[in-house]
Amino acid sequence: MKRIGIYAKKNHPDAIALAGEITSWLESKGMEVFPEADLAANMEGVRGYPGKSIPAMVDLIIVLGGDGTLISVARQVGNLKTPILGVNLGSLGFLTEVTLDELYPVLEQVVRREFTTTSRMMLEAIVRRGGEEINRYQVLNDVVINKGALARIIDMEAWVDENYLTTFKADGLIIASPTGSTAYNLAAGGPIIYPGLQCLVISPICPHTLTHRPIIVSGGAVIRIEVKFQDEDVVFTADGQVGMPLHGGDVVEVRKSENSTQLVRSPFKDYFQVLRTKLRWGER
Repeated sequence: MKRIGIYAKKNHPDAIALAGEITSWLESKGMEVFPEADLAANMEGVRGYPGKSIPAMVDLIIVLGGDGTLISVARQVGNLKTPILGVNLGSLGFLTEVTLDELYPVLEQVVRREFTTTSRMMLEAIVRRGGEEINRYQVLNDVVINKGALARIIDMEAWVDENYLTTFKADGLIIASPTGSTAYNLAAGGPIIYPGLQCLVISPICPHTLTHRPIIVSGGAVIRIEVKFQDEDVVFTADGQVGMPLHGGDVVEVRKSENSTQLVRSPFKDYFQVLRTKLRWGER
């Protein structure tokens, strides 16, 4: 473990100073550090590297910020499976589970190669128009089809493999991985899914038919959604960060990706402790 990449949440007041401290600490241990270019631009005397290039250059990546920052880095890692250590800088984070108090004890384990990782399933989403693929996305959390501010309820015909599921009439639809189950899916009333499971969850957003409920399907399933509308403002998003407008008749196809994200585990807590802390279970 000799080459470490560092990314940070843009404009976070503490991220730049912390990145500088971590860089100095790692270099004192004989590590070579590769900060992302925008971050390094604010660090005196430090060379930066293009964010898309770093995953192939390093043995491990440190992400300073929140879950959104980590998710964007995970998409850049792609199929490289470079381990990611997420450090939470104060926001609600299910993925960036290492706190500032835990940071240097965890880094000591990283230097000694005594850490473990957990593998997180990713999704692949394909958008087709007129039978032709027009976009493809790698996704860690979720795929969302959502109406614009003034659009009416959307009709979305859903198929699982070659089996017709239903036509959702709703404000939108979420297809989430187990990792994404604690994101938009949870807010929409979907279930929390243990991240080690191989499955997908389909959750309607504000369904017109109240008996339409979230449903969990096999991780090997192919989910196909055909959006049916005329002259409406409907948007596809992946991980809430990238996406595109949809046209009537477009098909969104979602399946398990061949890629996965490797997250460094905190030795100080397990997944259920993270849930209890973040969701404040047991508090009165």
